[in-house]
Amino acid sequence: MLKDESTGAGFRILHSFDPDLNFQDFDFLPETNKSIMKELFTVTISIFLFLFTFDFIHAQERVRDLGINPGILTPGKWNTITDVEGVKVGHKTIIEGDNTRTGVTAILPHSGNIFRDRVPAAVYVGNGFGKALGFTQVQELGELETPLALTNTLSIFNAAHGVADYVLKQPGNENVRSVNPVVGETNDGWLNDIRKRVITSEDVHDAIENADSGMVEEGNVGAGTGTRALGFKAGIGTSSRTLPADRGGYTVGVLVQSNFGGIITVNGAPVGEELNNHYMASEVPYDVDGSVMIVVATDAPVTSRNLERLAKRAFMGITKVGGFASNGSGDYVIAFSTHPDVRINIDDNSPKQSNKELKNAEMTPLFLAAVEATEEAILNSIFMSETMAGTEGRTMEAIPVDQVLEIMEKYGAVR
Repeated sequence: MLKDESTGAGFRILHSFDPDLNFQDFDFLPETNKSIMKELFTVTISIFLFLFTFDFIHAQERVRDLGINPGILTPGKWNTITDVEGVKVGHKTIIEGDNTRTGVTAILPHSGNIFRDRVPAAVYVGNGFGKALGFTQVQELGELETPLALTNTLSIFNAAHGVADYVLKQPGNENVRSVNPVVGETNDGWLNDIRKRVITSEDVHDAIENADSGMVEEGNVGAGTGTRALGFKAGIGTSSRTLPADRGGYTVGVLVQSNFGGIITVNGAPVGEELNNHYMASEVPYDVDGSVMIVVATDAPVTSRNLERLAKRAFMGITKVGGFASNGSGDYVIAFSTHPDVRINIDDNSPKQSNKELKNAEMTPLFLAAVEATEEAILNSIFMSETMAGTEGRTMEAIPVDQVLEIMEKYGAVR
């Protein structure tokens, strides 16, 4: 029996097999050569299993690459949350055997010591059927002091421990006696044996250390490994919008962990109805509950009061794709600003803080950006996910892209 464990590139893959080969046919070879042949065989089978057994290699395309262009604003360079300067995203994906499909996704507002150089933040709760940790302090103080982590429902406590451990170990935090780790979750228990609670502090640390700017991996990765949404396999998705120069030129980026139900709509086309795959479709089993975590970042100089208003608008993006916050769905938005003028530096001993922030009336284009980026991020979380098999022999199918495009052509929703 051979176990092959790999932790490269943010993955932990564990599988086993017992190759039933008779190497006696190679007795003419020295023992060293036979050993090398066995190792080569093992590596070959491992690669085969990596490529064909697990469903996190993304052959799917982002919606914009398919001619689906939600909204009127222009995406940033990468069309990801990392288009907001300084923001980084990292994943740790954990796939073990046939019943573990989960992970961690970390979002960093900047690369410095976040505990000491905090960013303004706000929370909006669309439906509170969730186990979000650290959100009440963000609501109360209007600031974020740790990286954000996303994971599964029963691992949220371990993830919080990992975030706190990471912060306490950072240089300059040796005397810290309190830390508010912020962790969101959705329940991936349909594909993942969630009761195993496999997430460790090391996994959280790996996700944070893997965090980078630029393109963000989407679909069956990190906290989205085992999730599903709107009748199909879903996962992590992201998008961004950049305002025109005469509206400030600011960027709004969104990252989502999708795991909720409804009646999927794609750029206005009633895809769920046409495919008869939705909440009220009697012919198919459908779980309308779940959750969605939405993270909104902007480089606009905005403090917690207007960040809460921005978070409320991001929630509207859920309705654009057919979600409606069912009774059993935990739907949360957390928003933060990276602008240097609104940072909260705890080493500044001044009794007053002066912020130069946008006026209320200047928020309107940012509101639109948040709605559009959330809509597209959710669609990317679905279109970039592939069919996955999981615990108890269950399988969640990927969205049938060709059929969807035919439906969208019918409704004139592709451009």
